[in-house]
Amino acid sequence: MISDQQRPSLDFLRALPKTDLHVHLDGSLRPSTVRELSVHRDVGHEFASDEDVIAVCQVPEDCASLADYLRVFDLTLKLMQDAPSLERIAYELAADAHAENVRYMEVRYSPLLHTEEGMDLDSVVTAVQAGLDRARRQFGIRTGQIICGIRHLSAASSLELANLAVAWKGRGVVGFDLAGAEKDYPAKDHIEAFQMVLNSSVNITVHAGEAFGAASIHQAVHYCRAHRIGHGTHLLEDTNLMQWVNDRRIAVEVCLASNLQTKAVPDYASHPMRRYMSEGLRVTLNTDNRLVSGTTVTNEYRLAVEHYGLNTDEVLGLVMNGCKAAFLPLPEKIQLIDQVLGEFAALGAAFSGEISARRRVHI
Repeated sequence: MISDQQRPSLDFLRALPKTDLHVHLDGSLRPSTVRELSVHRDVGHEFASDEDVIAVCQVPEDCASLADYLRVFDLTLKLMQDAPSLERIAYELAADAHAENVRYMEVRYSPLLHTEEGMDLDSVVTAVQAGLDRARRQFGIRTGQIICGIRHLSAASSLELANLAVAWKGRGVVGFDLAGAEKDYPAKDHIEAFQMVLNSSVNITVHAGEAFGAASIHQAVHYCRAHRIGHGTHLLEDTNLMQWVNDRRIAVEVCLASNLQTKAVPDYASHPMRRYMSEGLRVTLNTDNRLVSGTTVTNEYRLAVEHYGLNTDEVLGLVMNGCKAAFLPLPEKIQLIDQVLGEFAALGAAFSGEISARRRVHI
């Protein structure tokens, strides 16, 4: 039996059933896939090995800024302009997640960025869904797509993507997001897109409080009506807003490795994750970008255990937060929670924070 006070081992973290609610498709390619696809594309680099790819596409901890971090996507997006490549990359991402026992994953990307060679938006979503469906048939992993508007692009483009998310609701798309650089590009400029998805009862998550202050999170929750916050590292600056977010169980999608790399925080000791947990916020752990950040869900849990001294019960609580915050219909969410609780028990881990999945799932 594993004691609740025992620090979880890496083997335990790897075996643990997990979720990944914040992972970008265009930042999570396999190095081998980048190498193989780049043979037929002009990406400005010649890759003789996977190590060569990692040297170019994986940012270091001393990455200068979010803008510097995002430059890698100029390369990966060049490889994602046709249906076979998109299907392959989506399938491989789901397969890699399954290999580390991720039971549910939400994959986000902006279809608009994959149309440079003639694909229309619907074809992009179709290709990604084909890859995710293939992975589910083969491995059983559940997934959903999140369609992203881009802050620095026009409000009209966001509205077009919002309509796309609505059209694909119930066919693989589970949510709508707004991503990209926050400074000088406020979320409220895209309010019409959010009204569109809200009126069609589509879930909303917004990148906010990563590279800008709590005012960005204020816009995300009060203007855009976000159900989850991507990153949210600056929420701590406004304790009144933090309490409001907490009271409404708006989940915070924490991505530790990338938060350090993008300079959302200067170091792990400065990250508010432990404070958020102590305040009772619904904190979830996620990868953001497997390739660009050089991480996995297991690694994100390892970082949390090592830097914040989490015990087993706290780790299990984070996993349950991921299940509860998933953009799933309630019956499917209950099924996921029941599955995960059963796997906890099989690992010898009794989660004291979960009395009854069916009674507490809405909390």
